[in-house]
Amino acid sequence: MSTTDLRSCTSCRSKSIIDDEITGSLVCNSCGLVLSFDGYDAQIGGLTGPQGTFVRLGTAGTGTIYTYKEKKIYDAQNLIDDFVYKLGLSSSKSNDIKNMIAKITENEFGQGDWFPILIGACAYIVMRQDNKSLPIAEVASVIGCDIYELGRMVTRAVDFLELKGLDEFPEFDIVATFERAVRNYPSFSGLGRDVMERMRKQGVFLIQCAVKWFLTTGRRPLPVVVAVLVVVAELNEVDLRIEDVAKEIHATVSTCRLRYKELLESLVKVAQVLPWGKDVTVKNVVRNAPFVIQYMERKSMGKRGEKRKEVEEEEEGVGFDLGDVVSDCLRKNVEYGSDGKSLENDSQYFEVEANSGFARFGGEDLDKMKVSHECLSLMYREFLNETNREMSMEVSGEVLGRKGRRGFDLLACRDWWDGKSELSKKLLLKQILEKDVGLDALPPSFVNGCRASKRRREKINAAKLRINRIKHPSGTDLCESGDIGLSESECVHAGKKRRKRQTNDIDWEDFIIETLLLHEVKEEEIEKGYYNTLLDLHVFNAGILPEDPAWKA
Repeated sequence: MSTTDLRSCTSCRSKSIIDDEITGSLVCNSCGLVLSFDGYDAQIGGLTGPQGTFVRLGTAGTGTIYTYKEKKIYDAQNLIDDFVYKLGLSSSKSNDIKNMIAKITENEFGQGDWFPILIGACAYIVMRQDNKSLPIAEVASVIGCDIYELGRMVTRAVDFLELKGLDEFPEFDIVATFERAVRNYPSFSGLGRDVMERMRKQGVFLIQCAVKWFLTTGRRPLPVVVAVLVVVAELNEVDLRIEDVAKEIHATVSTCRLRYKELLESLVKVAQVLPWGKDVTVKNVVRNAPFVIQYMERKSMGKRGEKRKEVEEEEEGVGFDLGDVVSDCLRKNVEYGSDGKSLENDSQYFEVEANSGFARFGGEDLDKMKVSHECLSLMYREFLNETNREMSMEVSGEVLGRKGRRGFDLLACRDWWDGKSELSKKLLLKQILEKDVGLDALPPSFVNGCRASKRRREKINAAKLRINRIKHPSGTDLCESGDIGLSESECVHAGKKRRKRQTNDIDWEDFIIETLLLHEVKEEEIEKGYYNTLLDLHVFNAGILPEDPAWKA
């Protein structure tokens, strides 16, 4: 210990203060009081004085030699690699994504909640540029963001990179999306390679038929993929539920069910060309799908609008023979009934002598058959009744399980699918529209819009009648004089006496239409259905001040 005379004890006022070498504290040698620590050390000497301890600016922290920017780029690239791995992309795609992000951020990359969204947007754009479409819903689920937020980031990135035209930013490839779904769906892992290939070709065929029928126009593609995948699975006796497929592909279940219904309705329309087409409905169209799809396949292999001769059809092998379509699916030695007769004998009703010139025919030559449509429909109906009766007997145990004596199943006919049509391969949109698959449908949105316009027109006419009945009780005289401006049929309806009062089915839309008519809104504008805008403009006068406000007076 050393003695110091710089301070005195605060207790006994003694100046015998010593330094404790162990603790470094000041202790009074007289009373033993430990004085408060005073470790101030004045650094005197200016620039040449003792050097202090400084923190180096610009480093990432203690124990590293990287700068802040270097560490930020390092963490950003690790995050990119992590998301690329989760999306199942290759290392080359990872490099493309990094280069695109570096171009957008000017080699700054970034941190924060916005950076993962930028990674997902660049991954989506890179896959689109390589014609390997990656669903944006799948990217959003992996990134963990909202699909609309990701879509806005994609739009900003495309605008910044100035990707214009189909060469730089191709359209979304729905066929590639379907093929990717078939390869990666877990329930298909146990299927054989031949079954997978057949399902892929059938799905591509139906996908491109859906494109031709405008089921994908202006709509999200994933629900159509789910609908086609479920139909193809049913054709190949694979049990799938729409809910499970939609969850796996990140699509909305309700929309998938709607697309599934629209696809079946389109197949029903195509099936009307068959002799028993009137009996085909949405409920049994999958059972009749082998007939329908084979007809569509044969039809697509021909040339649209060209009437070919039977010799040309024999040479090209693209003629459509309804007898072949039916007999191919009815034979295969499948027996039903208690007498054990083979269904192969039923094909004799479709056999026509080759010398008659009607063995090969197109859709316009159906009337030349020796068997009428009514006869074919009757035979098919009897066949279905007999099959249903045998199936019910099997369920009740009345039919023994002998090979060949079983209910007929159309799905058991495996070779109804040829796969020779060009629609089984990926085609351009122009080529798809040029194909004839037996149905030229209008876009469902356009059809629904026309129906809605027609319905609104009827509501407008009914509202006009109600208004005029109130304004002019003697509506018959006014209709005859032509002052109201109604049609002749409407005048007759308005002039009839109210002998039978109908139920009141007026809803909110009728009240809005009446309000707009009373405010002299044009009927053409009401028919478009933009009620909120019309109410703001003509009824509530939203944002419009009066010409002569009262406060100016």
